[in-house]
Amino acid sequence: MVGILTVDVAILDAQSLKDKRRVIHSLKQRLRNRFNVSVAEIDFQDAPKRCRLGLAMVSQDTRSLHSQLDKIVDAVRRVGQLSLLEYEREFYG
Repeated sequence: MVGILTVDVAILDAQSLKDKRRVIHSLKQRLRNRFNVSVAEIDFQDAPKRCRLGLAMVSQDTRSLHSQLDKIVDAVRRVGQLSLLEYEREFYG
């Protein structure tokens, strides 16, 4: 089974794309390291205060996939420089 998570966030204190990229790069690295997911910025690349990330994860167990994606959403919520605007989960397989 494959789980896809799309996360829209606002970068609260970003004044420039450089500020945004610093925060987003750090977030992507933490998510990769902690959850072993693939992460990419998929929209709003030129907007300094907004970002959409796409994350993908593969698992044989549906319950663990749901649980891991929920934990990722919680981890994003806890990032002080960000505000979670919305998220969407999709499952295939």
